[in-house]
Amino acid sequence: MLIAADKFKGSLTAVEVAGRVAAGLRRARPRTAVEALPVADGGEGTVDAAVAAGFERREVVVGGPLGRPVRAAFAVRGGTAVVEMAQASGLGLLPAGRFAPLAASTYGSGELLRAALDAGAHTVVLGVGGSAGTDGGAGMLTALGARLLDGAGAAVGPGGGGLASLASADLSGLDPRLGGVEVVLAGDVDNPLTGPAGAAAVYGPQKGAGSAQVALLDTALERFASVLAESVGPRALELAGRPGAGAAGGLGYGALVGLGARFRPGIEVLLEVLGFEAALERASLVVTGEGSLDAQTLRGKAPAGVAAAARAAGRPVVAVCGRLALDEDQLRSAGIQQAYPLATLEPDPAKSMSHAGELLERVSEQLGQDWL
Repeated sequence: MLIAADKFKGSLTAVEVAGRVAAGLRRARPRTAVEALPVADGGEGTVDAAVAAGFERREVVVGGPLGRPVRAAFAVRGGTAVVEMAQASGLGLLPAGRFAPLAASTYGSGELLRAALDAGAHTVVLGVGGSAGTDGGAGMLTALGARLLDGAGAAVGPGGGGLASLASADLSGLDPRLGGVEVVLAGDVDNPLTGPAGAAAVYGPQKGAGSAQVALLDTALERFASVLAESVGPRALELAGRPGAGAAGGLGYGALVGLGARFRPGIEVLLEVLGFEAALERASLVVTGEGSLDAQTLRGKAPAGVAAAARAAGRPVVAVCGRLALDEDQLRSAGIQQAYPLATLEPDPAKSMSHAGELLERVSEQLGQDWL
């Protein structure tokens, strides 16, 4: 049995999910051989998944989304580093109940990337998702040596709000080591930088931005792309429309333009990095899952990626989840033969989340009785 599930957001990490599923399976069939490979799609939990797969965890102190020091982790194995921007610039790092849609910066993500370079990485998997702000990756680029200036020649302020006064950009001071590093942008959204499907319009409200702030941020990101085009050429405007440019408040765009990154679906990248193919060869059944199996799952979330890879290898896939919002046909089309939601045992969402571990063991025991 191969357990390759993502986190149950707000309840269990992917590592904890794997442990609970394994416990339930062994309760059903004590002699079952179980292998756990926690997965992620580039968002929160990506570093933990890499560490569980054998990467070395490294910690550094960087600036958080509002500049206050935070301890952030990245993972290294050989010449590959896995960097999770949420560790440095994530929404979860803001004080409880406080949003900063205009001021939150990705500067700490740039510091985290620099630490990966210091560790000798020549391939960097940059997981994007869960950002606190919408600065187009401007903070990240500044931390790596870029100069973003207003009309008076002073550095623009932090966050997407600061880009409204941007007059010139100089990327010539970017860390020269970036020229010899492959940066893979790993995420689960394919939004462009600006417009109705852009970073500000789609994700700004989740970060506390009202309608006027969304409009301001979208205009500021347009200005950012225009100024970068004057500095590095018209390709900067073309990249603004690329899938993934709008990921993590536009940090994807900063990575595409300044770091020469290439965007790939996060789950595909992570499955390669974590050694999923080799683990799949040893498995006769795969268990995947996440907190909610819904329409978003089908758009490239971790369980869909796991199921697609397993189906291609001829392995059956079943899933565990907190909430199931897909019908049988949708599950089958995604390559999942059956799903086991916690809601069948505890329909109250609050109680289900607070007792997720215990409930997950129970549904996994049922799964084991059905499939082993």
